[in-house]
Amino acid sequence: MRKEFEAMQVGPVRGYTSSQIILHWLIVVLVLFQLIFGESMSSVFRAAQRGTTPDPNDATLATLHIWVGFAILAAVVIRLALRLRQGPPPPPEGQSPVLEWIATATHWLFYFLLFAVPISGIVAYYWQPAAGEVHELGKPAFIILIVLHAGAALWHQFWLRDGLLMRMLKPGA
Repeated sequence: MRKEFEAMQVGPVRGYTSSQIILHWLIVVLVLFQLIFGESMSSVFRAAQRGTTPDPNDATLATLHIWVGFAILAAVVIRLALRLRQGPPPPPEGQSPVLEWIATATHWLFYFLLFAVPISGIVAYYWQPAAGEVHELGKPAFIILIVLHAGAALWHQFWLRDGLLMRMLKPGA
């Protein structure tokens, strides 16, 4: 059976798999949800400190914030396992070693944040509220990384025209 599988493979990995692409975009949507609606958690926390009842919308969004954080953590564990097992596609032909290093560092920084931010939120919520200050640093860090990452993808697509963006839109591209 293994020989049959090996015979089916046609050379090195060119692009991301369907699973990697789906997980990437799922994580994008979940992180954007957190960035847009995450302030509700702060509102609920402040209401608890004052001894007042939080706004019902904030309470609902705060509960969703917690569950979406767990979902991000689970999706990232799966995505990292796939990346470690399958590896990333090679960089575009002719890409400078400096850009390759920046791309690799950016991806690992994303993985760090995608673990550290939910974990610090869990620690803050369940055990040590002071960890919430560390958790809140994740928002500006994510915004900066997202802008850099999306900007780089668009630069590759429209300036360099090297097809890099297609790797995250079409399996095997």
